[in-house]
Amino acid sequence: MLTQKIKITNPSGLHLRPAGVFCEKALEYKSHITFRYRGDNVGNAKSVLSILGACIRQGDEIEVICEGSDEEDALRGVVKAAEEGFGEQ
Repeated sequence: MLTQKIKITNPSGLHLRPAGVFCEKALEYKSHITFRYRGDNVGNAKSVLSILGACIRQGDEIEVICEGSDEEDALRGVVKAAEEGFGEQ
């Protein structure tokens, strides 16, 4: 299991478009990918509804958790997508 905290920089947070990019990126991997937000709340990164339901805003920090056979690649890919603003920056 690998984890990394990332700060959301998107001006409007993770609304539909960046949430969709986050979900699409997570779906590229076999690993189980979740994210922890606002304490102990956990969401499924492979579910756009889970991401939207988290109401993640600009400046929020989330912890991405990857567990599985390709967890290193998965974590690297999701973190890179976040650093690139999930396609918005």
